[in-house]
Amino acid sequence: MRSEKVRQAYGSVADLYIDLFGTTQKINPDDPAFIGRHLAGQTGTVLDLGCGPGHLTGYLRSLGVDARGIDLVPEFVTHARAAHPDVEFHLGSFERLDVATGSVDGILAWYSLIHLPPEEVDGVLGEFGRAMAPGGKLVLGFFDADEVGPFAHKVVTAYRWPPDEVSERLSRAGFREVERVQRPAEGGQRPHAAIAAVAEPRRAG
Repeated sequence: MRSEKVRQAYGSVADLYIDLFGTTQKINPDDPAFIGRHLAGQTGTVLDLGCGPGHLTGYLRSLGVDARGIDLVPEFVTHARAAHPDVEFHLGSFERLDVATGSVDGILAWYSLIHLPPEEVDGVLGEFGRAMAPGGKLVLGFFDADEVGPFAHKVVTAYRWPPDEVSERLSRAGFREVERVQRPAEGGQRPHAAIAAVAEPRRAG
């Protein structure tokens, strides 16, 4: 099962991953700025899906956001709870969220969808749309590319995406893009893209 393979792969390198990326000081400062710009004003629950070590969940909480983290890797959840004791973290998958329809005001999926095969992405975005209240914000971070395709990620196979393709899929799931940023490869880092989108009102019927 793909999710079990991903869980095991990240579990085996959890300590190294936490050392490399486990605080906001260890990531590009433009990234938390982009995240905060779109999620800091959300007044309801914001889910950090695939939260990893919990550093971005903690960052959102520091901005006054009711942020909660979910990850399928037990080692990450254990670390996140210890590092951010005032924040809720749960073990689980973002493919089926245990929340009521329209009950979430924001979702952060920062490099959380990169291991999903392209044929599974629409279903996950649809689940995000189900959970999100109209007007809620979704923020995605992902690897930028000219076309969709897999590559040999250091942990487990991942996929690159053109931002226009991501935006189109978001539209099909009921979201409207409101901002995107792209950053070229630099310092050994792969090309980066991020999109913020707002959940449109649901159509009757």
